Amino acid sequence: MTNIQRVGIAGTGMCVPDRVMSNDDFAKIVDTNDEWITQRTGIKERRWLSDGENGSDLAVKAAQDAMARAGVTADQIDVIVLGTISADMRFPANACLVQERLGAKKAAAFDVSAACTGFLTALHTAEAFVACRRAKVVLAIGVEALSRMVDMTDRGSCIIFGDGAGAAIVRAWDECEQGEILKTKLGADGGGCDLIAGPMGGTANWHTSPTYVAEDDFIHLKGREVYRFAVTKMVKMIKWAIEGHDPDDVCLLVPHQVNMRIIEASLDRLDWSIDRCMLNIERYGNTSAASVPIALHEAVEAGRMQKGKLVVLVAFGAGLTWGATLLRW
Repeated sequence: MTNIQRVGIAGTGMCVPDRVMSNDDFAKIVDTNDEWITQRTGIKERRWLSDGENGSDLAVKAAQDAMARAGVTADQIDVIVLGTISADMRFPANACLVQERLGAKKAAAFDVSAACTGFLTALHTAEAFVACRRAKVVLAIGVEALSRMVDMTDRGSCIIFGDGAGAAIVRAWDECEQGEILKTKLGADGGGCDLIAGPMGGTANWHTSPTYVAEDDFIHLKGREVYRFAVTKMVKMIKWAIEGHDPDDVCLLVPHQVNMRIIEASLDRLDWSIDRCMLNIERYGNTSAASVPIALHEAVEAGRMQKGKLVVLVAFGAGLTWGATLLRW
């Protein structure tokens, strides 16, 4: 264990599509309105891909942004880990598409599938590579193109999701001296796999299978059950992250931007002010694996990180999966 080294986040980046889908745009498609959506979700608009644009395009731009801020070139990247449930293709991995377009020829590249916990899973993996000295520079990405997977007849789900990408360069802490990863933890409970799912299109229900139902080839979610799970798990993971630390040393909470009601309920249970939370759900909606890295990048750019203070990242999603990371900035 003496060979384990400290790890930090050297730079972050993000990219969202130019196309804006407002609540009023949805009111023209399904039985809803701006007030209904805002009260139930906190979302006012989200970004959706345009025709001819793909999730990998966003991932490449987010990666290039993070690389530039970290002062890292493509030939320095050893590994690319990309979290997504909406890859351009079933295979090969989106990470391989990104690797080729970045020109990161020596980098290993693979995807991880943990839904909204995707970026934290990628970050956890990246931290492990660097900590044990199996890699010097790892690119962690979270990207989604969920607008291509929503049922536009279901007003309860189609209004929630947005597209986007966020990225982080992970390397030895003494080479970046910021965003030190103090601890990180992942979890899962397959017993809740039906609460958030895309049940069709896999080999159990392939397009040529008699069990395939085209109308079910969208994101399915059970809102009430997801709410209870998310609030309980968010509170538990935050408590785990700050255990042994003074809560007053936490300058910022960067949660998965899932739903304002869930975030507010969790903060109430912790007796934390909303001011300690990085929020952008109003502008982007739920971007799943891209949610945390986009919010993290915007927090960095807004100067919300205080030197020497703690930052908590937390996410939860389909699987069921969850994760948390504690940083010292």
